[in-house]
Amino acid sequence: MKTDVVILAGGLGTRLQSVVSDVPKCMAPIAGEPFLKYMLKWLERFSVGRVVLSLGHLSHVVTDWVGSDRSRFPFDITWVIEETPLGTGGGMRLALSKVQSGNCVILNGDTFFDVDIDAFKSAHMDSGCPLSIALKPMTDFSRYGTVSCNTDGRVVSFNEKRYCSRGLINGGVYCLTSDSGLMDGMPEKFSFEKEVLEPQALAGTINGYRCDGTFIDIGIPQDYSLAQQVLPANIML
Repeated sequence: MKTDVVILAGGLGTRLQSVVSDVPKCMAPIAGEPFLKYMLKWLERFSVGRVVLSLGHLSHVVTDWVGSDRSRFPFDITWVIEETPLGTGGGMRLALSKVQSGNCVILNGDTFFDVDIDAFKSAHMDSGCPLSIALKPMTDFSRYGTVSCNTDGRVVSFNEKRYCSRGLINGGVYCLTSDSGLMDGMPEKFSFEKEVLEPQALAGTINGYRCDGTFIDIGIPQDYSLAQQVLPANIML
């Protein structure tokens, strides 16, 4: 069965405002084309049946662009729009209302992490966990918190930002069993990180999936600059 993919693109993009301020972060130009276009073209490599965009700030910029030519991509593209900010968890849950596959992949709309989506989904299903996270190994870093796993590959904690010579970070790519109920009973607005990830880590129910693919966070100006060369070199539009 093909996979549904949710792209979280409803944030205000405040980290990128020094470089791009007039479009949503997912529409930030990379070599003259929207970042979202690179993400969608990259998803064509995998067995993806539908993409759900979770939108908010300046949503019309995205919907107008997608609506101008839906035939350019081989999968269905739809969206949800937050009328008021719902937090990372509330926005994700709203998007999940349009998911049709039993297991879905969730991506951040301002990061590119070159994870094999098909292999990631397969590993998630084999794990028996309701949630999996793709983890990126990094060296000599301080701008990200780290993730600790046990010998079984289960996530056990999310750690505060500090300098690390070597560690794993949360790459912002998740695989979720759609009927897991992880967000049942949550308020309308909530934090996915605080209200779902942290308790599930304590319960030992998150599968950690290590991947050393290219990772670029365009919300950070220096990575946004790097993306201008790396993405066009690796993704054919």
